[in-house]
Amino acid sequence: MEYRILGKTGLRVSRIGFGGIPIQRIDAEGTRALMQALVEKGVNYIDTARGYTVSEEYLGYGLEGIRDKFVLATKSMSRDKESMARDIEISLANLRTDYIDLYQLHNPKLEELDVIFSENGAIQALRQAKAEGKIGHIGITAHSAAVFEKALEYDEIETVMFPYNIVESQGEELIARCREKNVGFICMKPLAGGAIEDGRLALRYILANDNVTVAIPGMAEVKELEQNLAAAEDTSSLTEEEKAAFEKVRAELGQNFCRRCNYCAPCAAGINIPSVFLFQGYLRRYGLAGWARERYATLPVKASACVQCGACETRCPYQLPIRQMMAEAAKDFGE
Repeated sequence: MEYRILGKTGLRVSRIGFGGIPIQRIDAEGTRALMQALVEKGVNYIDTARGYTVSEEYLGYGLEGIRDKFVLATKSMSRDKESMARDIEISLANLRTDYIDLYQLHNPKLEELDVIFSENGAIQALRQAKAEGKIGHIGITAHSAAVFEKALEYDEIETVMFPYNIVESQGEELIARCREKNVGFICMKPLAGGAIEDGRLALRYILANDNVTVAIPGMAEVKELEQNLAAAEDTSSLTEEEKAAFEKVRAELGQNFCRRCNYCAPCAAGINIPSVFLFQGYLRRYGLAGWARERYATLPVKASACVQCGACETRCPYQLPIRQMMAEAAKDFGE
């Protein structure tokens, strides 16, 4: 296993980490077996979140007795001090630990950053928890390149998590800037939410980028872990055949795949278009129908509200057939 230093955190992490979303569909014992396999294979980075239903709890159970073998990261969508402080305590209890190595601001909107870094913002709770030794470091996750870029202006942000894969390369310049600023880069959605079927090919693409500190494919089975590690162990240069395969994947997914750049906004009907497609991806590809439907239900305006005006399509840099895709999402979710 190759290890890297996670930016200015100084933490030594395996190049392949463990994404904690899919364990929601197994159980606590299955999670424990996975944790033991991670130890044996040298994978030492674990990612979860307060929002991933039972993920923190399963991991807390699975990590008993081996907690010190891992760099443990979680995240919260709280934006104010009080809520963030509460979430940190819940995370500590769920994970059955007295410290969390990395606590991240979970996917804030650009306008929410001012709230987070205000006098009563979430950053105050993170600072206090860090001073008390409850968390080690502070990071952020984003789906928007604008948020990614803005996050790099805050000295307290030590890591950034952002989608990066064969069909989502819009963050490459910012990923390179992370390295220049000694900010650890955590690659989420390495398989594009499951849209890329060839996991080995997907990880070969990502790990060829030396600016990526750690990639965190979601895993629910030891078999998936072994497949991912096989890709990581191959450190040879990319072949022409692999490069051709990248282009084939882009050709297949590129015209009908939302990169969540948000250029389509604002929607005339008030629909959060990228979020609709994000949750639809979980519904179709992750095997997390219940969780996807719960998240979709939180959207104040559903896909069925689309008035088919087409304004979003004129702004989409990838020429996606958003009106057609929105109709499909409304059918998938039933509203």
